[in-house]
Amino acid sequence: MESKHLGNTGILISAIGLGGMPLSLTGRPPENDAISVIQRALDLGVTFIDSADAYCLDESDKHHNEKLIAKAIQEYSGNKNNVVVATKGGLMRPNGSWARNGNPKHLRETIRGSFEALGGEKAIDVWQYHAPDPDYSIEESLAPVKEAVKSGLIRFVGVSNFSVEQIKRARNVVEVVSVQNQYNPWYRQPEFDGVLEYCERETLTFLPWSPLGGSRRVKSLKEFTVIANLAQEKEVSVYCIVLAWLRAKSSCIVPIPGATKVSSIEDSVQAVKVKLTAEEMGQIDKATA
Repeated sequence: MESKHLGNTGILISAIGLGGMPLSLTGRPPENDAISVIQRALDLGVTFIDSADAYCLDESDKHHNEKLIAKAIQEYSGNKNNVVVATKGGLMRPNGSWARNGNPKHLRETIRGSFEALGGEKAIDVWQYHAPDPDYSIEESLAPVKEAVKSGLIRFVGVSNFSVEQIKRARNVVEVVSVQNQYNPWYRQPEFDGVLEYCERETLTFLPWSPLGGSRRVKSLKEFTVIANLAQEKEVSVYCIVLAWLRAKSSCIVPIPGATKVSSIEDSVQAVKVKLTAEEMGQIDKATA
């Protein structure tokens, strides 16, 4: 597995990560199957796993994904010394819906909850503010995050669903190593809103969430004739082509595709071997414009 630096930390992570979200939402696989997916990812050299306190069914199920990942890693018999788990806080799941909560008191509590869910023995590798809450300033919301870094609950900090201006404000409060915004063939905003360019310039890792379009769109990838043809030519899946396209967009990008089956993560990691020419990149850009 190819490696990338996590921001400017000097820490190496796998060039393809694993997104934990689908392992904990409605329709999630049985726990044993989910653990098999995570452990197979580790077998394949994946050392970066993305989670969140809100990856669960509802508020009564909070921290499900973090606990699942912690259990899978704990029970893993192979080398797990270099595994980096990134989690997030700042979203609530009332009755299964999604709502922002940047209340400093809540964030202070959920950071502690994530720390314990992930084992409670070492600092959270990367804690990301899930989405800015307009009811609280970024400075207010990140104050308890700065405290948690100081007290040893959090090692590194990232932000998610942030604009360039918001990233700059966050960095005035705490050191930021990563940005996680939506980016896929249907949503190419990071190319045009300055976020991707800013991450490149400032040596921040960019983690595209929903890289394959999410559960509602992923099956539609085959409808992009250019992508389907390239997949056939290179004898890989359309998913590999999209992940390779994202990786080729910038050296700071680390895709984090989700998986609910072992075969899915086995397929995704093949994307590191796929090379796209400038002409092929242009064809995909045009088809997804």
